[in-house]
Amino acid sequence: MEPNVRFWIAERHSFIQRFLQWTELLDPTNLVVSIEKIEKSRQLLLKNEDAAIRDLENQRIKDAWKRSLSTVHPDSSKLIPVPFRPAAFLPFTAPMVFFSMVSVKSLKSLVLPQVSFYTYTTAFNMVNGNASYNRHLYESLLLGTGVIASSSFFGLFPVLFQMRVNHVLLKRALPIIILTHVSGMNVVATRSLEPIRGIEVMDKEGNVMGYSRKAGTKAVKDTATSRTEFFRQYPWSLWTFKLSCTVLVMGLMVPLSFSLFPQMGRIQCSELEKEIQSVTEETELFYNRGV
Repeated sequence: MEPNVRFWIAERHSFIQRFLQWTELLDPTNLVVSIEKIEKSRQLLLKNEDAAIRDLENQRIKDAWKRSLSTVHPDSSKLIPVPFRPAAFLPFTAPMVFFSMVSVKSLKSLVLPQVSFYTYTTAFNMVNGNASYNRHLYESLLLGTGVIASSSFFGLFPVLFQMRVNHVLLKRALPIIILTHVSGMNVVATRSLEPIRGIEVMDKEGNVMGYSRKAGTKAVKDTATSRTEFFRQYPWSLWTFKLSCTVLVMGLMVPLSFSLFPQMGRIQCSELEKEIQSVTEETELFYNRGV
């Protein structure tokens, strides 16, 4: 079984434990770890198939898990490109979000941060989404281009609104509301093929039971919710980092959103398609939620 899948299936942590786990996986040093070290870590985990959560007291095993979980995609077992590893999300997006919310002086300074932000998040969502279904390169390119264009278009609304309205509360609240909803829409649109074609669902041993559109829908819904939940609960947080706390607030938001739901989602077999129910006696199956 793919080591990362084995880890997340065995993971029964609470939200707090998941949060602490993600603070380690989001360590910036995971962006510069060598391929040689990653391969050695993977070999160690493959040879020690019983190395699971209980072995995290062993520093060698703990480091191996950290490298594997932060750099390798659980569906494809391929290395995640460095700019799109979870640890890269904060360093890339924090400056873009900050500059998109400061006062604009030209059309270029208005458009460039928005396009940059949604280009990156669209690519991030695609790379870290579920990879267990078939898709062609041209489909990804066309879908990504459309999502970037539409997200950037809707993302410009609050800035244009600010330029024309003098109402203080509206000027402060609207950008946050729009950013929250467009970020959620970006996830849904970017990963829209998952509910259509279905994603792999597997038992606790990692055996694939089939492809489920219902699991695909749940995976996308949970991920979109995790991206927006923090700002819906703390809507004024964006204005806090606009006043010089960008990294602090987003540094809290990123691990919170990533750990809101378990990485390997669980779904009752009775909720899945009939053809999947007919091939297993398991009551609960698993799927990769994506980041």
